[in-house]
Amino acid sequence: MQVLRTVSLAAVAAVQIVQPAIRSEPVLVTSVFDGDTVDVAGVGHVRLLGIDAPELGRGFDTAAPYATEARERLAGLVLRRWIRLEYEGPRNDAYGRKLAYLLLEDGTDVNAVLLRDGLARVSARLPLSRLDELRRAQSDAQAFHRGMWRDAPDPSPPTMSEAAKSAKTSVKARPKAAGVSKRAPKPKVYKVSAAKKRKKKNGSAVSLFGAKRD
Repeated sequence: MQVLRTVSLAAVAAVQIVQPAIRSEPVLVTSVFDGDTVDVAGVGHVRLLGIDAPELGRGFDTAAPYATEARERLAGLVLRRWIRLEYEGPRNDAYGRKLAYLLLEDGTDVNAVLLRDGLARVSARLPLSRLDELRRAQSDAQAFHRGMWRDAPDPSPPTMSEAAKSAKTSVKARPKAAGVSKRAPKPKVYKVSAAKKRKKKNGSAVSLFGAKRD
């Protein structure tokens, strides 16, 4: 029974993974609530799939950094415009909002645009067909310090002591060649024979290697 249940769950998971995305007909965005939630005519509230924008302050709460910029950027892209919704995986979230990518008329993924501008971060916990695209967009924002990543520190280079330690370790780990002695060979000493010395006195110059020079 347990084996059967495991197989059934695996089959359901496989169906969820291979489930194709569904794209809607053109719909009109009537309102933008924040950086990741809009209202669509005939659909209702739509939450941008796979991303999370900074929260706007409600009541006496202070808005998170870049929350206002995220809402303004999203409004500039989709407010009172015709777009398409692309659904993938569960259709609704815990609050009853639709989950979808927002696609412009030219196919631009608005979710990725907000990530690339540093005005949202990847929040997807399920395997999505566009997940790699979303992650690349976020990495691009981090690399160029856009939006919320503006003050993020760069990876610091290793210190001199760490570099020296790494070099010392690599030298120690290098295998010794077979038959090679640790001591360097002594240099050969070339001596001029007595016969050559006599020739030198007679007017012939003799090099240390035995070759004559006139």
